[in-house]
Amino acid sequence: MEDKRHISYDNPYESTMNMRFIRKLPIPRDVKQEFPVPDPLREVRLQNIRRIQGVLSGESNQILLIIGPCSADREDSVMEYLTRLRGVQEQVKDQIVIVPRIYTNKPRTTGDGYKGMLHQPDPMGRPDVFKGILAIRELHMRALTETGFSCADEMLYPENHRYMDDLLGYVAVGARSVENQGHRLTASGLDVPVGMKNPTSGDYSVMLNAITAAQHSHTFVYRNWEVESQGNPYAHAILRGYVNKHGQSLPNYHYEDLVRLIDMYEKKNVTNRAILIDTNHSNSNKQYLEQPRIAKDVMYQRKINADIRRYVKGFITESYLEDGCQKPEDAHIYGKSITDPCLGWEKTEQMIFELAEQV
Repeated sequence: MEDKRHISYDNPYESTMNMRFIRKLPIPRDVKQEFPVPDPLREVRLQNIRRIQGVLSGESNQILLIIGPCSADREDSVMEYLTRLRGVQEQVKDQIVIVPRIYTNKPRTTGDGYKGMLHQPDPMGRPDVFKGILAIRELHMRALTETGFSCADEMLYPENHRYMDDLLGYVAVGARSVENQGHRLTASGLDVPVGMKNPTSGDYSVMLNAITAAQHSHTFVYRNWEVESQGNPYAHAILRGYVNKHGQSLPNYHYEDLVRLIDMYEKKNVTNRAILIDTNHSNSNKQYLEQPRIAKDVMYQRKINADIRRYVKGFITESYLEDGCQKPEDAHIYGKSITDPCLGWEKTEQMIFELAEQV
């Protein structure tokens, strides 16, 4: 696709807004026409979505595992990770539905730092959103073509979802976005399950209100269109821990936390009530090596409490080829995260096999 860069210093918008309009980006329809998903792969994606829906609805006794790098920084290392993950999926397919994380947008607490492949397809280069759009579509396309995975991505920018909506199998709405009406209403119009994280404050009611909104039908403005959504019956909860007023990270995956959430969930007029546990972030205080222990703890809770077993459907885990993380400017280790620290491959593989034994 040709890079049509148009910089106009006479642009009338530039005189009223404190930003420079660099170029007009192609609309999603044009990108899809140039890089279409073949019909056989469309059917593979639909089959993957149905498997995820089956877990969330309780039709399947499998658990769901959304797993992969904190952020997808390099196509080659991400594809190697996915190839390894496909081999593991075949070994645990009766117990676990694996959905790889290919998170191409990285929310930043202060706004600074590496913002993901969409912004910087080359982590060491300058931001280039045009190339980023093509890079993330190519990566998700390769994942579907070469491994058969329909992957998960975070919906950081609702208006950008259309660039990827024919490839994804799962969408997450983050802790800082879950209160936003645009995210909630857009989620109500998606054809894939959407996980709503609890906000950083830990307020369950905010998350449950987001799930309710996402499951209902709405008329709203989306990409300059008046649209009517049908509601998303597979919107569900993700517990990721929280931060108190002193800035301390605290977990919310413990027995009492889950019982309390289930009690609140049952009072909501929603379908397919489901909870995923984010094993990193504030639940682990970003102590990434704690993730297998947290998953094991929750699996035990599912064993001793029928309601927890019925509600808790799986986990979201940050994992990559190498343990830990490195700074983007010093990123010399292949397959090591340049954002939050991740569980390395050997520990990841062991964790998945141990989870399969506990299902």
